[in-house]
Amino acid sequence: MAQTVVFQWSGKNPRGAVESGEITAASKEEVMSQLRQKNISPTAITEKKSKSLFALSMGQPKVTPKDIVVFTRQFSTMIDAGLPLVQALDILSSQVENKGLANVLVKVKTDVEGGATYADALRKHPKVFDELYCNMVAAGEAGGILDTILQRLAGYIEKSMKLKKKVKGALVYPIVVSSVAILVVAVIMIFVVPIFTTMFATLGGTLPLPTRIIINISNFLKGIGGLISLITLVALFVGISRFRQTKKGQLIFDKILLKLPIFGLLLIKVAVSKFTRTMGTMTSSGVPILDGLEITAKTAGNKVIEIAVMEVRSAISEGKTIAEPLSKAKVFPPMVTHMIAVGEATGALDTMLNKIADFYDDEVDNTVSNLTSMMEPLLMVFLGITVGFVVVAMYLPIFKMITLIK
Repeated sequence: MAQTVVFQWSGKNPRGAVESGEITAASKEEVMSQLRQKNISPTAITEKKSKSLFALSMGQPKVTPKDIVVFTRQFSTMIDAGLPLVQALDILSSQVENKGLANVLVKVKTDVEGGATYADALRKHPKVFDELYCNMVAAGEAGGILDTILQRLAGYIEKSMKLKKKVKGALVYPIVVSSVAILVVAVIMIFVVPIFTTMFATLGGTLPLPTRIIINISNFLKGIGGLISLITLVALFVGISRFRQTKKGQLIFDKILLKLPIFGLLLIKVAVSKFTRTMGTMTSSGVPILDGLEITAKTAGNKVIEIAVMEVRSAISEGKTIAEPLSKAKVFPPMVTHMIAVGEATGALDTMLNKIADFYDDEVDNTVSNLTSMMEPLLMVFLGITVGFVVVAMYLPIFKMITLIK
C-alpha cells in the first residue's frame, strides 16, 4: 500500500475565485485528480513538511476561549463601525497578543481576499473556531447582521466559560482535600508507624487490635505491597481511561455520573443550562433548527444527553415539535420541556430558551455553593477520623504500659 502524505494546494473554482486547502494522498497526481472532480483548476500543489518533535513541543501558544472572546468583540466593533472585513482582520492579526491566533487570522484574511466567505475561511481552523462559531457567522453573513451575531457569540462564550469555572471550582476542593488526606496517611504509615513498631517490639506482650491492624498495613505498604498497590492503581487508572474513551465506556460512565446523589443533580443543571443557552443563541441568530440541534448534541459533553438530543433532532425532521420528544427522553426536568413547549407555541422559542439558561445558571451557582458548604465538614470529619484512628492506635500500647506501671 502506497504511503500517503499531506499536500497543500491552491487553485481556482469555476467562478474564478482562489481556493486553498490540504489533501492527504499518495501523490500529486492523485491530488490533481481529486481537485478536478471538484471542478477546481490547481495552480500550486506542494508537500506539507512535517514538524519535528521539538518543533511541536515548542509550537504556537494555545488559543483560549478568552482570546476568542476578546477578538470577537473587537471584530464586531470594527464591522459595526463600517470597516471592510479584510481590513478589520488585518488590523486584529497585527495586534492580538496570542501569536497562534494571529497566525490563524492571517490565513483567514488571505482566504477572504481570495473570494471565500468569512465562515468558510474560519472552518479551515476547527481547533480555534468550532462548528457552532462558524455556523453562527454563516447565519450572520447571510442575514447581514454579522456584528450583532458576533456580539451574541462573545456573550455566549463568556457565559460558557463562567459555567465551566463554577463546575471546576465545585470539583477541585474535595479532590484537593482527599489527596492531602491520602498523602498524610501514607506518610504516617510508611515513615512514622515503623518507629513505633520498633519500640513496641521491645515491650513484648499482645498489642491492641487497632494497633496490630495499623502495623500490618504499614508493613505491607513499606514492603513490596506499596509497589504492588501503586502499580495496581496506575493500571486501574489507565484501564478506566482507555475504557472511558470507547463509545460504550463513555455511555456507561456518563449514565453513572448523572445518577450520582449530589454531583448528578449538578451535572444535569449544567447540561440544561448549556443546551438551552446554545440552542437559544443559535435560534436567535438564524441557524436552522436541525443544524443547531446537531451542533448542540456534539457539544453536550455527556453521551446520554447527546443521544437524547439527536433523537429529538430525528423526531423534528419527521415533523414533531422539540418539547414532545424531549419529554419522552426523560433527561431534562419537566419544567424545562413545558417552558420549551410554551416558547414553541408562542413563537418565542429563542427568548424562552435564554430565560431557562439564565434560571439554570443561577441554579448551578446555588448548587455549587451548597455543595461546597456541605463538603467542607464532611471532608474534615473524614480527615479527622482517618488520621485520628491511626494516632489513637499508635498510642493505645503506651496508655496500656502506663496503666501497668501504675
